[in-house]
Amino acid sequence: MPTGNAPAGDDDAGFSPRMLILMLCVALVWGLNWQVMKVALREIPPVGFRAFTALASGAGLMLIACLMRQPLRPPKGKWPVLILLAITNITGWNILSIYGILLLPSGRAALLAYTMPMWSILLSALWLGNPLTLRRLAGMLLGTAGVSAMMGAELASIAGAPWGVALMVGAAFVWALGLVSIKRFPVVMPTLTFSGWLMLLGGAMSLPFTLFEDISPWWHLSFWPLFAVLYNVFVSLMFCTWAWYSIVRHLPVAVSSLSSLIVPLIGVAGGILLLDEQLSRAEWAGMACILGAVATVVLPARVQKTVSEDRGQKIVSEERGQKIVSEDRGQKIEDR
Repeated sequence: MPTGNAPAGDDDAGFSPRMLILMLCVALVWGLNWQVMKVALREIPPVGFRAFTALASGAGLMLIACLMRQPLRPPKGKWPVLILLAITNITGWNILSIYGILLLPSGRAALLAYTMPMWSILLSALWLGNPLTLRRLAGMLLGTAGVSAMMGAELASIAGAPWGVALMVGAAFVWALGLVSIKRFPVVMPTLTFSGWLMLLGGAMSLPFTLFEDISPWWHLSFWPLFAVLYNVFVSLMFCTWAWYSIVRHLPVAVSSLSSLIVPLIGVAGGILLLDEQLSRAEWAGMACILGAVATVVLPARVQKTVSEDRGQKIVSEERGQKIVSEDRGQKIEDR
């Protein structure tokens, strides 16, 4: 039986305040990072950028764990699991997405990556036995419709780059597979060291792909690409990787994956504010659909019971408390 999942009865519970704050921070940083990465890729080879920032952030996370006296060694027999999780969550996602973006005609096409919730919800139903509840189905359909609408007029041009589409959808699938694998094969260790090992292993497995790139630009970076590297290492990866895996390890797959749809909203908002981009009506409708999808997991479920009385009816609404339990050989995590 899979471990590390929320009980079936609480699968659609909303965020705790701590998880909500972490998700909003991740969405803000990752959403704006699309613009930051564009700056970096003006001078830095793409895979080298991904590999270096992953390795540097992983080393930083492990240093913090060491200073906090947290155990650094993974549990016995868990190295194969960590390698699998690093391949799917870090290496596979990084390589497929970076080449997909290069082949597609617009950065907005990166929204294809946010078909991830659809794949993760389906995989969690097949692999983890999580039920496809009405809230999950509504969130999945709203999210998919929202992402499609936000791509809007670019759908025709995207269709002209089939390899780019295949790579980006593949990146979304690999990301979803990695997310579900964290639940299917839980590793009992602090999130800080767990995140550090994934970044180190994923970055190391990306290095062979850098052999096809020119490394000379690294020696004479201008200010803004260097700033983009530092932003990615310390903020986008060190902080956000820890925060994201804290969310993923504590919340059901449907909740964490659908909540990630906030990221493209922040990215589009950043384009409006920083690049003076204009949105079509379809894109505004897409943003509304995505907000609806996020609401299906952020807002707590409510249980209603009806009490009949003479000459009228009294409705009593009781808000269901959140309880998410993840157990693996004695480990128990509860968020109320």
